[in-house]
Amino acid sequence: MISRAPKIGFDRFIDQEWATIALQIRAGVATLEDLAAVVNSSHRGEAAKKKTWTVLKRLWLEPRDDLIDFADRGARLYRGVDGVSALTLTWGMAIAAYPFFGKVAEIVGRLSSLHGQCTSAEVQRRMAELFGEREGTRRMTNMVLQSQTSWGAIERESDGRTISRRPPSEVNDGRVLEWLAEACLLYVGHELSVSRLSAHPTMFPFKFGSTSSYSLSRSESLAIRTDGAGNHVFGVAYKRAS
Repeated sequence: MISRAPKIGFDRFIDQEWATIALQIRAGVATLEDLAAVVNSSHRGEAAKKKTWTVLKRLWLEPRDDLIDFADRGARLYRGVDGVSALTLTWGMAIAAYPFFGKVAEIVGRLSSLHGQCTSAEVQRRMAELFGEREGTRRMTNMVLQSQTSWGAIERESDGRTISRRPPSEVNDGRVLEWLAEACLLYVGHELSVSRLSAHPTMFPFKFGSTSSYSLSRSESLAIRTDGAGNHVFGVAYKRAS
């Protein structure tokens, strides 16, 4: 599977309330006026408002063409699955829509995998190695970390230096699991091992149940096959045009 994701920068702090309302708009349970009210009350300058709207548009309001169906299915999950968190869905949408956000999530997940903690300096250093030692890289990385903190995935010490994982959210509904698995596929751009999905660094905010492999095997949006080593791997199941 070839990723079609452009290298779009997630260059603004996105508060959990703004992200939730943006999802609710796509789900048909909130309006643009609702979002405008909270964004306008939180921003002073017009330029800052415009940049925040740009991130929210690409996230939920006006996703790029190849993510419209994915976003719509996420909105249906929000309406149809009891107890599903808006921020769980927003995390999946963010890693699918924003490669930069996904890379920060992957690095945080990898660095904190052993002890549940890492430092912001470590994350900044890894991002600089990938995207260049520029002020824009540092600023965007910090915006992503601030957003992930607001969304409840991580905690940061008062000095901002130490990053700790929050307790993961349990994902028990197979439909939500399948959708998150597809989000991970859209981020990495290639097939993944079924047994390794829960351990993928971008999935660190979630805890999947013991029936995750069974749920993925029944998915209509994912295709499961056995590779040469006997491992079950999954990719996106594209429907052929009739």
